[in-house]
Amino acid sequence: MLKVLIPTLFLVPMVWLLKTKWLWSSILINSLLVALTSLIWLNNPTEAGWTALNFYIATDPLSTPLLVLSCWLLPLMILASQKHLSLEPQIRQQSFITLLIILQSFLIMAFGATEFIMFYIMFEATLIPTLLVITRWGNQMERLNAGIYFLFYTLAGSLPLLIALMALQGNMETLSLLILQYSKPLLILSLGGKIWWTACVVAFLVKMPLYGVHLWLPKAHVEAPIAGSMVLAAVLLKLGGYGMMRLMVMLGPLSKEAAYPFILLALWGVVMTGSACLRQTDLKSLIAYSSVSHMGLVAGGILIQTPWGFTGALALMIAHGLTSSALFCLANTNYERTHSRTMLLARGLQIALPLMTSWWFFTSLANLALPPLPNLMGELVILTSLFNWSTWTLVLTGTGALITAMYSLYVFLMSQRGPLPQHMFNLPPTHTREHLLMILHLTPLILITFKPAVIWGWFA
Repeated sequence: MLKVLIPTLFLVPMVWLLKTKWLWSSILINSLLVALTSLIWLNNPTEAGWTALNFYIATDPLSTPLLVLSCWLLPLMILASQKHLSLEPQIRQQSFITLLIILQSFLIMAFGATEFIMFYIMFEATLIPTLLVITRWGNQMERLNAGIYFLFYTLAGSLPLLIALMALQGNMETLSLLILQYSKPLLILSLGGKIWWTACVVAFLVKMPLYGVHLWLPKAHVEAPIAGSMVLAAVLLKLGGYGMMRLMVMLGPLSKEAAYPFILLALWGVVMTGSACLRQTDLKSLIAYSSVSHMGLVAGGILIQTPWGFTGALALMIAHGLTSSALFCLANTNYERTHSRTMLLARGLQIALPLMTSWWFFTSLANLALPPLPNLMGELVILTSLFNWSTWTLVLTGTGALITAMYSLYVFLMSQRGPLPQHMFNLPPTHTREHLLMILHLTPLILITFKPAVIWGWFA
């Protein structure tokens, strides 16, 4: 763990010591080396247990893919933000990169924590750099409003979790994940147990987010700069799913009763947010609502508490993280040229940017779960486990899958096909940087298809 965490922290002084002309290239190369180093975690000899560094930081088959995804995202964010920040003063460029590095460090410590209270602290600490990135580098007028939504939704959901963890500490006298997974808390059979269960789960459902408490996400995505949108979609939403998986191991029998309304709400959210995507005119807003739809499926897979549900949820989280981040990068390349996110104004781009259209096509197909990509593997396993749990879930999940295909094709056809508007004839061509960014997003997705054991079969 320290082989990755310490080099990541060493990037902070490097940012402030480098000259301006070497800043972006040096940080990009070094962060890419850190990301490649993190791949050693995937070569995990113990498929069913922890690879412990000490009692506070360790990796296991659940956290390893999410840790690698967090490390992989930093060079991609730096690559995507380079043009956006190139005209800003040097100190703002340095501050921005420093915030991204600090955010990655918090994420590594959150996913690697073996103490629940340490996970909670890092879970909350990720708010600060994300909030600063949204409010200080966002492009739109509503960015402060979006930051307030993001902060208060997450804090309001997290406070009951802190109280619940204190109650658990008093009950079990430990919050170590290494011990709690082999013990059952004594609170779960009383009425207070149901309140405690809800307090534990709500914080993670807000973070995912579950339909009904999702309003902060489209606002945050639309107002954030490209790096903020990427890290929100790819990793920060996954903190909610990861935390729920950790808790579900010990929430035990109570979940079988208490989870019913949340599963129903999650599956209803898949249909409703998918339908909302079909009405969107703003490209980033559409991609943000599609994230809520996919994470509703993940929440349903986790809440039914079966090995297949967990496996499918983890596979879909990793696949969605790469796909959704790639979609935001593509939306950003359009925005940098057309200065509009309205799909009606920025359309017909196949004529002007034909190679970028092929990236749009591949990513849209990944988003609608084209076989044999891991998106389909995750969705199929979740759908199967939900169907085994209750045959009626097929109505909502089937409708949701159909709507997902509809809005994925809708966004591709609206943005790429048709005549090029008169005001867009002099668009600058695409750059190697943008194609490299897409290759770095989609190559892991294809490699996972050939080696699914990386994220597949840990729980089955």
